Order: sequence, then structure tokens, then C-alpha cells
Amino acid sequence: MRKAEEMSSAERTALYRTLAHPLRGQILAYLGKHGEANSAALAGVLHESTGTTSYHLRKLAELGLIEEIAEKSAGRERWWKSVPFQHVTPDPAAMAPEELAAAEHLARLRASRDTDLYHRAVREWTGPDGWAQLWRAGSYLTKDQVAAFAAEFQELLRRYQVMRADAPDDARQMNIRLFAVPDEQA
Repeated sequence: MRKAEEMSSAERTALYRTLAHPLRGQILAYLGKHGEANSAALAGVLHESTGTTSYHLRKLAELGLIEEIAEKSAGRERWWKSVPFQHVTPDPAAMAPEELAAAEHLARLRASRDTDLYHRAVREWTGPDGWAQLWRAGSYLTKDQVAAFAAEFQELLRRYQVMRADAPDDARQMNIRLFAVPDEQA
């Protein structure tokens, strides 16, 4: 996947719409968790037709979000896996109206999911050694320090990021979020 600044506004709009599509999101989540699948397996799990899942798999592949596993694919049976993906949305002030609308729609969907994840983390908290973890912090930072912190956080995530096929047997897929926003009272 190319960086956001290398993509056109139309390409980013297509990306945001694809990521916001419910079925495509389910396909990406399944591949992220299980590593690989074909359209028939996804159709069964997602209660869709193989034609529908095949269509959406091709659309995800066009954007570079998944790729075919050539050595497992034969004839009409094509196997797919997710690929590492990272995208930073550009400054909204620089976006075309259609791109901004698609990015805002995706952001609202993600915020709702993030809220659900936070509530789940609260429910599943078993202490500092458990799977579910919660952290909160506040500090006085300059804009440059916030950017440096975010860059270090992203580097830390990259250092620990592995695909399912390379993960230890006892590993679980984790949802990790960071948001930083100035205090309204500041």
C-alpha cells in the first residue's frame, strides 16, 4: 500500500469507502484473525454467497489490502491473506469534499468500534497482568512533542507487529488504540 501522500484524492476516497463497507470490514477482520481464506470459507462464515465474497475479495485486492496466496490457489479456487497495512489520513483541510466525507464516515464508524472496545476492556480488566489493559495519562506537551510521541508509539507498534502465521501459538490478536487531544480547559 502506498503512503497517503502518494495516493490521489480519488484513491484515498476509494480506500475510505472500502474500509467503511461492513462486509469488507468483516472479511479483513476474518483474514486478520485466521490468516487466510477462500471465498467459499468466507461465504459460510459470513452467511453470504461465494459470488458476493469473491467480488469483495477482488475489491480488497485492488486496493492492496489483501493478496492472493498463489501456491494455494488453483483454478477458480483462490486463497487470500491480509497484508500489513498502515495509513495516515492527510490534513482534512487539504481533502476534496468527497474524500473528506468518506474519511469522516469511516472515522465515525471507527470511533463507535473503539468505544465498544474500551467498554469491553473495562469489563475484562483482571489487573495489570491480564490480557485487557487500560492506561490513562496527562501531560503538558508541545505540538512537536506530541508528534514525536506519536512517532515513537507507531515505531513501538511496528516492532511488535506480526502476522498471524508468524505469531506464537498462545498469541491473541490485540486491539491497541492511541488518541491524544488537548484538554479543553488548557
